[in-house]
Amino acid sequence: MDLLNTLVDKGLRRELPTREEALAVLATSDDDLLDVVAAAGKVRRHWFGRRVKLNYLVNLKSGLCPEDCSYCSQRLGSTTGILKYTWLKPDQASQAAAAGLAGGAKRVCLVASGRGPTDRDVDRVSETIKAIKDQNEGVEVCACLGLLSDGQAERLREAGADAYNHNLNTSEGTYGDITTTHTYADRVDTVQKAHGAGLSACSGLIAGMGESDEDLVDVVYSLRELDPDSVPVNFLIPVEGTPLAKEWNLTPQRCLRILAMVRFVCPDVEVRIAGGREVHLRTMQPLALNLANSIFLGDYLTTEGQAGKADLEMIADAGFEVEGTDQVTLPEHRTETAGGGCGSHEAAGCGSHGSAGCGSHEDAGCGSHEGGGVCGTAAAAAAPANEPRTDLVAVRRRGAGTDLAPNA
Repeated sequence: MDLLNTLVDKGLRRELPTREEALAVLATSDDDLLDVVAAAGKVRRHWFGRRVKLNYLVNLKSGLCPEDCSYCSQRLGSTTGILKYTWLKPDQASQAAAAGLAGGAKRVCLVASGRGPTDRDVDRVSETIKAIKDQNEGVEVCACLGLLSDGQAERLREAGADAYNHNLNTSEGTYGDITTTHTYADRVDTVQKAHGAGLSACSGLIAGMGESDEDLVDVVYSLRELDPDSVPVNFLIPVEGTPLAKEWNLTPQRCLRILAMVRFVCPDVEVRIAGGREVHLRTMQPLALNLANSIFLGDYLTTEGQAGKADLEMIADAGFEVEGTDQVTLPEHRTETAGGGCGSHEAAGCGSHGSAGCGSHEDAGCGSHEGGGVCGTAAAAAAPANEPRTDLVAVRRRGAGTDLAPNA
């Protein structure tokens, strides 16, 4: 297919595809899907080999958020029955992080619900970063605390933070339909603050909120202009009790096309399969590793994920390897040049942040069952295609904020 050959050539040169080419990827047929995956896989392997970076979430403060993000189980007025607790102490957060690191995670993502941190909150997180780094040599720490005020990014950097996450989530044109308590411009401003402080920017999107193909392309092109080092791709989990509870729009094939499009537009950045992979990709998760080079290990912020052991088995069975702490994630040209993007032009890249939680959608995840494996029971596995898979969504009841061991 001429389109795919063109996109591979552009990806290897870090050249921006046209909008028409990006839209064409999303419009490909199921008959062409494996060709699309193979083409995007060439770009992924060129820049990242067969390495998979593991990230682990620690929800420092859960629920009770004053913002009204429609996708979020922690939103104002949520009736989802999630865990609700105030700030974990540094030793509690460090203990929670240790489980993920023992499971092979290279980066710990420290997330807190809320509009944005106070200066006291930044102090708390700074103490937590120190506690984690003192006990774990070589660990990366990403903070996701919402909208940043002047000087806060610099303070997090001085405390030892390596990255900051804030997702754009959706296109500028549709942002007001998803959230009203802050603006798309507020999110862009926070990403720029993180960049300016020397933090690695992590910013992505949420697919499946009723957006059009044009909206998806718009947000990914906006991310490229903002130039993050990592782009988490979340797939909406329509949790009961949220305004988007009825939005079951995704299929495994749709998810793979979205990941391929992101890889072609942002060829040399860390593309992370974040929240919702178990629910929407299901048994197609191993195929998605040919497109993305990063995943979250274990549970998400407020919902359960696939068992950590199953994640590791999936990576090995698919012929990939877990990226070690002694390996550099990004290609050399991105690590050498501050602000060097995934594009071939100045200011080109991919990224911006969001309070959806360190690149992982708060509502994402699914119940992992004893013994691990892809989520879902045998009976659930026989569910008709394209039917809502509410059976795969379970509120997190273990790990941070509980007395039960975390899933890692």
